[in-house]
Amino acid sequence: MNKRRYLPSFLIRVQAGDGSALFPYVPAGASEEKYIPLVAGQRGRRSLDVVTVSSAFPFSFFIRFRRIAALFEYIVFPEPKKCDFADFIERERRARGEASSDRAGYEGDLLSVRNYAQGDPMKYIHWKASAKSKELKTKELTSLSQQPVVIDFEKTGIRNREERISCITYLLLRLFRRNIPAGLRIRGLVFAPGTSASHKIAMIRELALYGEEHAET
Repeated sequence: MNKRRYLPSFLIRVQAGDGSALFPYVPAGASEEKYIPLVAGQRGRRSLDVVTVSSAFPFSFFIRFRRIAALFEYIVFPEPKKCDFADFIERERRARGEASSDRAGYEGDLLSVRNYAQGDPMKYIHWKASAKSKELKTKELTSLSQQPVVIDFEKTGIRNREERISCITYLLLRLFRRNIPAGLRIRGLVFAPGTSASHKIAMIRELALYGEEHAET
């Protein structure tokens, strides 16, 4: 934020880690926001100790700068990687079968035809009914009752720890994209199957901190 009452700020550069952002012009009394990408070499808890603010104005004759000493902590999630274990879990889940329910969804048999609502996928438009009524109609399908999946961290058969973490991360993301309830057993903790975004983040966070002595439980 430019706290000056009358004078604007020019060519303000903010450096954080290996990334930076340039603010060419900030009016007096105004504020600007930009995102600085941070590249982390590995998963886990990381921190940023110093942020540098500098300006080369006017005309790069000299550079004014200030270091802001502050501790910014963040968690780097594991890199998701496809693996044979993920395919095995998918085959096992399909072998158990899926039951159709009377809830509206996008997977099963035709349940009803209703008026089109903004955001409905185009592929589910009922063109014949739309032509008859001269209004867009959407097919409402029954929802498939998905079998929940609980992943046991110690029973994946993957020896390399980092590969195992990346594989489980990939599988969790894949299950959540398909709205399949997913759970996890890891380090004595049991996450019951669920589909909420907070539940997904909690499990992936646990994977990200696995092996760190100071990891929170």
